[in-house]
Amino acid sequence: MVGLPAPGSAAGQVPASIMVIGSMVPPSPESRLRTRVFTLVTILVSLACLGWALHGVSWSELWYEIRTLDWRWVAVGVVTEVLAYVIQGWRWSLLLRPVAPVSVPNTSRAIFVGLFANEVLPLRAGELIRCFLLTRWTEIPISVTLASALIERIFDGILLMLGVFFSFRYLKQFPLSHGQARALGIVADSSLFLAVVIVICGAVLAIAMYWRQQALDAILDARLFSWAHVFIEDLHRIGHSRFLYLSALVSIPHLLMQIVPIYAVMQAYGLDESSWRGAAALMVLLRLGSAAPQAPGNVGLFQVLSTLGLTLFGVQAAMARRFALILWGVVTLPLVIVGFIDVVTTGAKIGEMHREAQAEMRARQDELSRT
Repeated sequence: MVGLPAPGSAAGQVPASIMVIGSMVPPSPESRLRTRVFTLVTILVSLACLGWALHGVSWSELWYEIRTLDWRWVAVGVVTEVLAYVIQGWRWSLLLRPVAPVSVPNTSRAIFVGLFANEVLPLRAGELIRCFLLTRWTEIPISVTLASALIERIFDGILLMLGVFFSFRYLKQFPLSHGQARALGIVADSSLFLAVVIVICGAVLAIAMYWRQQALDAILDARLFSWAHVFIEDLHRIGHSRFLYLSALVSIPHLLMQIVPIYAVMQAYGLDESSWRGAAALMVLLRLGSAAPQAPGNVGLFQVLSTLGLTLFGVQAAMARRFALILWGVVTLPLVIVGFIDVVTTGAKIGEMHREAQAEMRARQDELSRT
């Protein structure tokens, strides 16, 4: 079992220079170029989406609607949005319990730092950063924290596929234009692709968790590099623990809690078309969109998907675009504030953590390639 240093203590902070791994295994120029080109294309596409979402928005009407919001419902949305990720921290703590006793405050803090990183860095870099940060606090191998994050995503993906099924049944009651039907077809195809990815990833992890010796033998000379052995052994512990199933159950309230902020903003806005089923369908659509690479802060795609979902419910396009901006603010700004506080109290520097996390992953890959 691994002891936990407190995140606010000297042992729990992330120093400016933890390791020199980055200098030992620098990325190749080709890799850096590909990353930069992909990032640039992603940002340009997101900006194009944002431009479409902002087209025709009346800023005077938007400002009036912000001033006339029911702020009691806004408060409900803010609190439940933050609470949803505290529940995720609880789930992550349960998932890692067979490997090391990680407290919910520690996992939640790492998650909020990762969410803040997602708001300031492209390509959802916060997923890697939160795993790296928890590794530094607990000494759990980063391969295990990354695998646990992947297990979380598999849980979420399974529930999301169920949500897609019920959402499409709900949307059948609304008349769709040709363009809306095409958009839903793209969403359906994307959901099918995501389902295939979930099945493949789940199968690979199941082999590692439940067939330990076979998984070790499948990796050539696995015992020659200890990190792979530790990785498989820790996954085996997770797979044979009741905490795996408890964390899967906790995924249900985690996902359901994300419906509440959307419904609360609908009520605060005074949207006539507001309903729990509509809020749930919009949440599913936004969660599907969050799986795609995008610019920092989910800018662009979030507004496009929100507008699309609301127009499917019969909301006028101009009102849907204004509502999408308000919804983005309510579900994003609280996470930015909480994440920034955690970054400051942790003593972490997002850019340095991102580089060090990437360097450690390259070191693992380099170790594997040399073996």
